[in-house]
Amino acid sequence: MILATLCYIRDNNRTLMLHRIKKQNDMHEGKWNGLGGKFLPGETPEECAIREIKEESGLDVTDPRLNGVISFPMFDGANDWFVFILTIDKFSGQLIESNEGDLEWIDNDKLFDLPLWDGDKIFIKWLDNKPFFSAKFVYENGRLLNYTVSFHE
Repeated sequence: MILATLCYIRDNNRTLMLHRIKKQNDMHEGKWNGLGGKFLPGETPEECAIREIKEESGLDVTDPRLNGVISFPMFDGANDWFVFILTIDKFSGQLIESNEGDLEWIDNDKLFDLPLWDGDKIFIKWLDNKPFFSAKFVYENGRLLNYTVSFHE
């Protein structure tokens, strides 16, 4: 199982998104994603989020909020992914050129106009005014087959 973070940095009704167009053999090629990535040994979800965001965007973030966890069985065709979903609204610094894609601030009311993963269109809505969630999204060959979710107070 691969442990990873997926982070949504928000600022005045905008969200920082990454258009995945630069990396070779990227399973997310052409999609827009939040920032994040795989854990290093010994990291907490928050530490992973802070490190990955700095590496991918150049931004220094504080107080990442853990919103939920999602299991993606065999997402890449070989591995189960367990992803910690975080939001951040405290940051400083200037955006850098990302080696994974183009970074862009997107108005929140335009997020769903982007080519997102089908599951992202579902769980991004849970990030506002929802309790902690635990979900499973099942994909096959890049297509969402089904999902389940539990919300916790």
